[in-house]
Amino acid sequence: MITFFLVGLIVHVVFFLSIFDIYFTSPLVHGMTPQATPLAPPASRLVLVVGDGLRADSLFTLLHNGSSRAPYLRNVIEERGTWGVSHTRVPTESRPGHVALIAGFYEDVSAVAKGWKENPVEFDSVFNESRHTWCWGSPDILPMFAKGASGDHVYTHTYPAEEEDFASTDASRLDSWVFTQVKSFFQSAKSNSSLRASLLEDKNIFFLHLLGIDTNGHAHRPVSQEYLDNIGLVDTGIAELVSIVEDFFNYDGRTAYVFTSDHGMTNWGSHGAGHPSETLTPLVVWGAGVQNAHRVTEPQSYNDGYLQDWKLEHLRRVDVNQADIAPLMASLIGVPIPVNSVGVLPLLYLNNSDQFKAETMYTNAIQVLEQFKMKMTQKKETTFLKKYHAEFMLCICVTVVITMFLLIQRSPVTYYIYCLLPVPVWYSVLRESGTLTDLIRSAPSLPLWKCLGYFVLVAFGIELLVVSFFHRAMLTVGLAVLSVWPFLSGLFGKAKFRSLSWFLGCLCLAAFPLMPVVGREPIIHLKVYHTMIHVAVCAYVPYLTHSSLQQKQGLPLLNQIISWTTLASSMIVPLLSSTRLFHRLLSIFLSLTATYLLLSTGSEALFPPVLSWLMFVWINIEQEAMLAQGVSGRQELSTIDFSANIDITKIRQLKLDDIRRSYFFVFFIITAFFGTGNIASINSFDPASVYCFLTVFNPFIMGGLMMWKVPYFKHLYNLCLFLIVLVISDLMALHFFFLVQDYGSWLDIGTSISHYVIVMSMTIFLMLLSVVTHIFTTQRLILWRRPKMHFP
Repeated sequence: MITFFLVGLIVHVVFFLSIFDIYFTSPLVHGMTPQATPLAPPASRLVLVVGDGLRADSLFTLLHNGSSRAPYLRNVIEERGTWGVSHTRVPTESRPGHVALIAGFYEDVSAVAKGWKENPVEFDSVFNESRHTWCWGSPDILPMFAKGASGDHVYTHTYPAEEEDFASTDASRLDSWVFTQVKSFFQSAKSNSSLRASLLEDKNIFFLHLLGIDTNGHAHRPVSQEYLDNIGLVDTGIAELVSIVEDFFNYDGRTAYVFTSDHGMTNWGSHGAGHPSETLTPLVVWGAGVQNAHRVTEPQSYNDGYLQDWKLEHLRRVDVNQADIAPLMASLIGVPIPVNSVGVLPLLYLNNSDQFKAETMYTNAIQVLEQFKMKMTQKKETTFLKKYHAEFMLCICVTVVITMFLLIQRSPVTYYIYCLLPVPVWYSVLRESGTLTDLIRSAPSLPLWKCLGYFVLVAFGIELLVVSFFHRAMLTVGLAVLSVWPFLSGLFGKAKFRSLSWFLGCLCLAAFPLMPVVGREPIIHLKVYHTMIHVAVCAYVPYLTHSSLQQKQGLPLLNQIISWTTLASSMIVPLLSSTRLFHRLLSIFLSLTATYLLLSTGSEALFPPVLSWLMFVWINIEQEAMLAQGVSGRQELSTIDFSANIDITKIRQLKLDDIRRSYFFVFFIITAFFGTGNIASINSFDPASVYCFLTVFNPFIMGGLMMWKVPYFKHLYNLCLFLIVLVISDLMALHFFFLVQDYGSWLDIGTSISHYVIVMSMTIFLMLLSVVTHIFTTQRLILWRRPKMHFP
């Protein structure tokens, strides 16, 4: 058995990891020569200001009285700059958005495991090509560009990561910090001769990353007063910044300014997907080398209605793709366009001679052509295949052929693992050829019509589960079908109460997949309806936390202590209870539900009780089914003790009903994952679910807490059923292997990987979880023992 588990685990882990070599390899190439325009640039320096999480409509829309919440930038648009909408691409996240702005290329799919913070492959950027770049802002963004720079000419100034607190009374202080630091920087340069000399050189960039708008959007939503007031603060800060810069350089007219955003935000405070509120961001450019405001009288070729909504139909609007901003900035200060840039120079932003525009366009085209040439020269073929003496020799021959094939192609080491691993697996199958032969010979004696019916039902059931990963409502359909099982199987006549309980439990659980995943408002008061003391405390903590955050008083320390203590004790408390079946299951339910409540924001708080009720009914009704089938060795549930020796390796003759039991097991695992949309919530990421534990932004701890929320404690005590579950899971995994996406939003990419991970987890981690749940149900901690009584 140990060998079986280890081999199975290794095989599935290898095939799980293979998707990263197949789908998620970097498209970036290296070795190209940087291309720069030979003519003198119009600007000596460039100031880039990025308002993280700023939507285009939030900046451009006027107030009810006709004034702007960003009067300085509105004046720039109307008098001395060029404006438009920057169209971002999915995933609309901070890291890929800044990479597109500053390096000119869109998402590197190999960064799927890096999240927000860095790109796994070194890349060129406008910062790297500059003479000096000074950056102020978030520690999540700035180090990425300093790390990828050749030399030490990119200087970063960041605030502590702890400042990124969603419970902050005023997240706009992050932006105030940046403006204050920049002001102090230029003030100190007046008395620092070496710094002043560096500032007076050409090809310099000043980058201000403003995270306050994004943080307020997550915490309070983009329609909140906090979010809108933060825009006004940024506008005031930019006005002061321009005054400081122009004064320092004696109004030499050699400074260009770019203001934009990395991504927008939905009305419910998330981003990552492709909704217009996430992909439409503002772009305002002015200063040296930039076209002044251009008034138009003819209708412009934009039919989205925004020009009328924003009262800007009289000014020329020049939309760009987000990656186009990188070559625009490079051309303004005369640095080479980043070698991996795919952006196209937006000529309408430039105010220069036709010769300069032509040279810049030529440079842009040559730079793209260099990438194409390098990809052609570095292209590699990555296509690869997917009694015992004769079988052994056959496998040896196949191994030699595959190895020679991979050697000729100079394939990576991992390809050898993927291609050669099936050889010993198939060798094991060939060694059991006698069993397969016996099965074929006995086929005429089997109830073929019944077997065919089961096969069709299981195939339909597996496809239903696959579809449910994309449309959660299919789980509702599946639960509705499962609810009538006792009536169709004849169990209703033998166990009416249990059959009705099963029917009602399935229908109640069927309501949860129909509820929305994101975009819902927290319904904290739903949690206070539970009555158990421990659970009641954990239900009331989120209510107090939510009230405190609404009043901008931060996360109460006592609530945080209770939350983390509850999380830590949830794995210990069940071990203190009796190992009798009902006692231990009730203890597990209460402990895990307490933690689940702390991580819930609405109706999903009712999900664990309903699911647990249905699982309890399933245990009872399966007992009735076994009694009806005359299965020997049936034991009353009230007498079952988990601590009794249970041989999970025991092999018994399989029955067709075992296929149904195994399918039910897989179905309820999927329902546990998707019943309340937990996986989609992780990918779209609403931080409100973890506010009882922490409010300072930390994606790894927050993601871990969200994963902990997923209920997964189920266990099979029979190897035969366990093997059937593995077969069903592998069939589903084969579907999702071909459905993994390496394009689109983080929500799309992450969801496709999550789907594959879940079904592979049922094959990989069921083996490990079998051990964990065995310990969780059979072991007992005894903190004290009663003293023995001695009688004379």
